[in-house]
Amino acid sequence: MAEAASEIEVAGTKVRVSSADRVIFPATDTTPAATKLDVVQYYASVGEAILRALHLRPTTLERWPKGVHPGIKQATRSDPHGNAFFQKRIPKGAPPWVETAHITFPSGRTADEVCPTEAAVAAWAAQIGTITFHPWPVRRDDVDHPDELRLDLDPQPGTDFADAVRVAGEARSLLSDLGIRGFPKTSGNRGVHIYVRVEPRWTFTDVRHAAIAFGRELERRMPGRVTTKWWKEERGEAIFVDYNQNARDRTIASAYSLRPLPGGPVSTPVAWEELDGLDPREFTFRTVPARVAERGDLHAEIDDVHHSLDPLLEMYERDEADGLGDMPYPPEYPKMPGEPMRVQPSRKARVTSEDT
Repeated sequence: MAEAASEIEVAGTKVRVSSADRVIFPATDTTPAATKLDVVQYYASVGEAILRALHLRPTTLERWPKGVHPGIKQATRSDPHGNAFFQKRIPKGAPPWVETAHITFPSGRTADEVCPTEAAVAAWAAQIGTITFHPWPVRRDDVDHPDELRLDLDPQPGTDFADAVRVAGEARSLLSDLGIRGFPKTSGNRGVHIYVRVEPRWTFTDVRHAAIAFGRELERRMPGRVTTKWWKEERGEAIFVDYNQNARDRTIASAYSLRPLPGGPVSTPVAWEELDGLDPREFTFRTVPARVAERGDLHAEIDDVHHSLDPLLEMYERDEADGLGDMPYPPEYPKMPGEPMRVQPSRKARVTSEDT
């Protein structure tokens, strides 16, 4: 028997939903199962808000076409065989109203990625199994100069969301000291993200250096509770400021994106004042639409001001003068100018001895 199909309209554009009753999120002890139609309708209900996060941005689609079920394997660079995967090129058969942006990866290869221009794009992407949207921090008219600094506060083993919230409070104070307004959101899992709109006149390298400088200052303000150490063996029980999320082709789940976790949690914009005591698990695709209807999009003013990176880049230069240079890039990157040896500390002595 053929699975049911349906059709919804999003801001005047019709989106056909095939296999509408396919279970995407299985039932849990506290939540009923969710179908593909449920996921598509969620993205339709927050269409204007998620479009603000994705508008004119090259966007990687994290697709789970068979659903988020136990045993579903996600493809990786080292093992490309999986039922869930990241789509970095526009899928074949996309409707003509799904536009693209041409981007260049660190390897030098290029691609035409989905570039949302209307709210219906998120619903269409959900129809082909997209759970999470990963937009680049650039706009289509200038893909080499980010307009967004992303501060990813990532709890390490032994820490939790409450620890990330405490670090977020200090991050807010630091941003205030710099005259910068940040917009926080939950990660949809255990962390906190803070977005800052910046003038699109710096390179990815500059923005990444700004994130490194910000993280190092947080380390000084909260010793032992914050780390910028790239190697996991060095981080300890601290909140990791993942500066590499600002490197080219590294992306974070957008605001209002679902995450592929039980219950369908959502990366949700929040007010600074509500972070303390917040349970991020309360934000799901079932609860967020009503929150947006009641409170609006808490990132609605994010495009009102674009800040200068000069204060953070001056901090980076001061750190550099004090002997703190660049930090390692992700492993799939080519060797980058000024980057230190990309070898974890426990192996460094052996590698160094082999080179001499």
